[in-house]
Amino acid sequence: MAARVEIDEDNETNKGSMWVLDQKLDQPMDEEAGRLRNMYREKKFSSLLLLRFAFQSLGVVYGDLGTSPLYVFYNTFPHGIDDPEDIIGALSLIIYSLTLIPLLKYVFIVCRANDSGQGGTFALYSLLCRHAKVITIPNQHRTDEELTTYSRSTFHEKSSAAKTKRWLEHQTFRKNALLMLVLVGTCMVIGDGILTPAISVLSASGGIKVDHPHMSNGVVVLVAVVILVGLFSMQHYGTDRVGWLFAPIVLLWFLLIGGIGMLNIWKYDSSVLKAFSPVYIYRYFRRGGRDGWTSLGGIMLSITGTEALFADLAHFPVSAIQIAFTVVVFPCLLLAYSGQAAYLMNHQDHVVDAFYRSIPDSIYWPVFIVATAAAIVASQATISATFSIIKQALALGCFPRVKVVHTSKKFLGQIYIPDINWILMILCIAVTAGFKNQSQIGNAYGTAVVIVMLATTLLMTLIMILVWRCHWILVLIFTALSLVVECTYFSAVLFKVDQGGWVPLVIAAAFLVIMYVWHYGTVKRYEFEMHSKVSMAWILGLGPSLGLVRVPGIGLVYTELASGVPHIFSHFITNLPAIHSVVVFVCVKYLPVYTVPEEERFLVKRIGPKNFHMFRCVARYGYKDLHKKDENFEKKLFDSLFLFVRLEAMMEGCSDSDEYSLYGQQTLQSTDGLLNNNGNSTSSNQDLTMSSVDSIVPVKSPLHVNSTVMSSSQMSSHTETDELEFLNSCRDAGVVHILGNTVVRASRGSKFYKKIAIDYIYAFLRKICRENSVIFNVPHESLLNVGQIFYV
Repeated sequence: MAARVEIDEDNETNKGSMWVLDQKLDQPMDEEAGRLRNMYREKKFSSLLLLRFAFQSLGVVYGDLGTSPLYVFYNTFPHGIDDPEDIIGALSLIIYSLTLIPLLKYVFIVCRANDSGQGGTFALYSLLCRHAKVITIPNQHRTDEELTTYSRSTFHEKSSAAKTKRWLEHQTFRKNALLMLVLVGTCMVIGDGILTPAISVLSASGGIKVDHPHMSNGVVVLVAVVILVGLFSMQHYGTDRVGWLFAPIVLLWFLLIGGIGMLNIWKYDSSVLKAFSPVYIYRYFRRGGRDGWTSLGGIMLSITGTEALFADLAHFPVSAIQIAFTVVVFPCLLLAYSGQAAYLMNHQDHVVDAFYRSIPDSIYWPVFIVATAAAIVASQATISATFSIIKQALALGCFPRVKVVHTSKKFLGQIYIPDINWILMILCIAVTAGFKNQSQIGNAYGTAVVIVMLATTLLMTLIMILVWRCHWILVLIFTALSLVVECTYFSAVLFKVDQGGWVPLVIAAAFLVIMYVWHYGTVKRYEFEMHSKVSMAWILGLGPSLGLVRVPGIGLVYTELASGVPHIFSHFITNLPAIHSVVVFVCVKYLPVYTVPEEERFLVKRIGPKNFHMFRCVARYGYKDLHKKDENFEKKLFDSLFLFVRLEAMMEGCSDSDEYSLYGQQTLQSTDGLLNNNGNSTSSNQDLTMSSVDSIVPVKSPLHVNSTVMSSSQMSSHTETDELEFLNSCRDAGVVHILGNTVVRASRGSKFYKKIAIDYIYAFLRKICRENSVIFNVPHESLLNVGQIFYV
């Protein structure tokens, strides 16, 4: 309980009369707060609804894993089969790979490590950020931990979790290493988004050649390219309109491959079922030597799609995923691979297109159509997972600002990123047309998948220690078994780096440079702004008019700082001797949670004395929230500002100036359209440096609550009305959005690689990415850009 105890002790030292009054006012709302928290836990579903979710999850989650039988045996034996016993050994490896990795590791262990239903490497990272201070942009406030979605575990200070937490937090290098691990995993998922459509669609299109043996390979590639162009061109419509088709297509696909597998086992050679004995794995390696070892790169393709399974977790409960895999996916895949093996025992020369050759002639073309449709669904699932993980990276400051389009009103997670979509399409077509065969694409695909799995294993080790607080023996068993299996596959794919395996490494390296340089520049810019904050003593010395002409209107100054007055403000008033009657510093920040409920989005506080008319508003978002064009954003901001003024007037005489007013954990809608709140303020517990910059009113000693409320209600009602009228009149006079147009440069004494990163790569990314004014939907007529140069 050490982590929670520390927080409680800090709050005890800062409890003033505000806290006492807050408790009295908010006590009746505890039940409501508890209800809100329970909304974000995994719900209990009826059996019928769970089966429905399991059916729907087939189309979204398992398409990629289900299309692997199209190309596994060819990639395992690209040079042909020398010994029939090799088929049994390969089948045995496939069976135990499917059992250990997708079934045991992912479906029953990793999927439980979701962040309130969200999966993927960034979801694991956000969980770790909530349990240890490892986030590299320190813009969080203590009140962020009071969010209903900010769930985390507590542990004893002498536990292994507490020791691991201190070890991670001790050095910046370890935080950066953890971030780098997450970025590597993310870049490999992007690689999957390029390679999955290429190999799935090309393999499905290869069925044409089986029925027309004399057709050139170029025609197959052309058909695959046409399908890929159509697939990527349709992305902007979203999957909402055709998504209902995905589950029936994939279910039909699994039933077909399972049925054909059973038929082939009965028709050709039922002795392949002896592959369930692991003895044949040992014999396979002993007989094959190095060639047997390198063939693991092809076996690896039987478990591709497991990362997409985890990344696409968002819309389904874990239990539905588990039911779908154990009841439908796992048995059908085992039957499909066993059936192909039985066919190959009698037709060893057909390994190049074993799947299509093993289909009975009477149903060949229907299966070909379903296979093509299943390949498209599998590709769609991976592309959607790529969009989702880039959106998460974007929210956590690890990807340049790109346009994100919300394609569904029903599902928050269905998004479309135009720039990324066209980049994926160009790279996917280049891979398909460049390699022209499944073998080299398969080698590339295997490299990407195994690296993502290794990254997930290392992150899961930390999750098991910090979040689940597992016994160290269980952690050791999970980590050791996972690393043994995955490092074995990794060593095999290394032999194939020169045969196509270099492709995901090059793609991942390019995206890794972009993401790391962007994050590095963002952190350096934030650190510079933190160190160049304006002294409140200087602001006070200017007086209520700030030494300027206060013109009617409200100025919204956008800043990345959640505390303190930004440097952009002093730069502005130094060069322009006028400022608006009301100044609001607006900070839009993303937290390591998947969503921030709408009613908890805004934090408001006053900066300086009342006659300065300066406020701060912090708008908080989760990594799945979409800060889209929101016409109500400005209205909600002013509603929260008016609410703060009313609360402050009610609590006059017992308020610390460094307090935030939480806009809404318990919110009621009043009849006059303004939001009323029982008041919920939480001690910020900032350090002395921040307090001295951000606060100018000393903390007052506790007063008797009843007398405070009585006197404040009588003395401040007139002041409250006057200020609300003043704010409304300023709003009517006009609102101006003031944004910093910051240019970041490397300082003169910097090393050459830092100059390349900041002056060229980061500057180029800033130039081509979206402007803040576009993201915040600021109309041009009310936009004011303030230029400045930062040397980092």
